[in-house]
Amino acid sequence: NALLDIARAEAGSERGGFEAVDLAALSRDLADLYRPAAEDKQLTFQYRCAPGLQMRANRHLLAQALANLLDNAIKYTPPGGRVRLQVERGATGPLIAVADSGPGIPETDRERVLQRFVRLDATRSTPGNGLGLSLVDAVAKLHGAELALTDNRPGLKVSLAFRAFQEERAQKAAA
Repeated sequence: NALLDIARAEAGSERGGFEAVDLAALSRDLADLYRPAAEDKQLTFQYRCAPGLQMRANRHLLAQALANLLDNAIKYTPPGGRVRLQVERGATGPLIAVADSGPGIPETDRERVLQRFVRLDATRSTPGNGLGLSLVDAVAKLHGAELALTDNRPGLKVSLAFRAFQEERAQKAAA
């Protein structure tokens, strides 16, 4: 299913599924879904969202991409660590970031982990198939977003920066 989602996103065939998406509602639902898993692992889960953010998006694919990021953050962060989901108004439009205090990804591997089936040696003992970040990358491209993997000192921060025109069109469609 993940491969099909990636193929559809890369082909742009999911653009027909674009609609006005309330980022506060979407991110709150995901935070409510993943908070218990984080707490079960003894992680601090932080969630912050600016009010009134909307954009045109494929709700299903955007939710899947964010779920993949949250799942990875929880999976790779050791007990006692932190996971943060943040949705805010960025310089170009909506900005969604998932950050953790896990081992992170070395800068030299950050482009490579966006490819299908790539798993770093340090993560081979954990369940997974190496498709999560590939899907996030495909969804970012479908939505015209800039995907950035950066050092969270410690851990990883993954950001999706969307363009303002998507937010403006969503607001017009909702009106």
